[in-house]
Amino acid sequence: MTVETMLWRRLDLPGHDSCRLVRSAAGWRLRGAAVFRHSAGPAHLQYDVRADRDWQTREGRVNGWVGTRSVRLRVRRLATGWEVNGAASDQGRMCMDLDFGFTPATNVLQVRRLALAVGEAVEVPVAWLDVPSGGLEVLQQRYVRRTATGYWYEAPRFGYAAELEVTGAGFVRRYPGLWAAED
Repeated sequence: MTVETMLWRRLDLPGHDSCRLVRSAAGWRLRGAAVFRHSAGPAHLQYDVRADRDWQTREGRVNGWVGTRSVRLRVRRLATGWEVNGAASDQGRMCMDLDFGFTPATNVLQVRRLALAVGEAVEVPVAWLDVPSGGLEVLQQRYVRRTATGYWYEAPRFGYAAELEVTGAGFVRRYPGLWAAED
């Protein structure tokens, strides 16, 4: 059953992203595609992320291209940590969430899993996939739920901090300076 679909316009570069969130007996599936300008050339990335019923990410895939380079990545969370294309990653062992930096879609996984009440705050490390290198890195994030639809969000590594507006399903509707939902 489809819970919600989204279409975003990228604000810092030409581009769009569209996805849908589907509930199944096993949990949740997030599927979409991002098309945008990258420093290496036009990018077209299809993604598919699977999470269990508690919103814990189990697997993610990214296929497509960035410039002239093909992309085919499979990231899985195992009991021993994460692996990328079958090779163990020494990054993000304790991370529960997978973040694809090229799309706002994967923030829904953290928002839903954390289920913060208004006034609550949490710092959460995520396994951040750097698509050009094909590697995982730990990205520290901070969420503070200020209202029913507003979260203060920080990603210190990138010097980013802003008030995110989310939908009832937990998708980021407004990601200042980066993404905006198209109505």
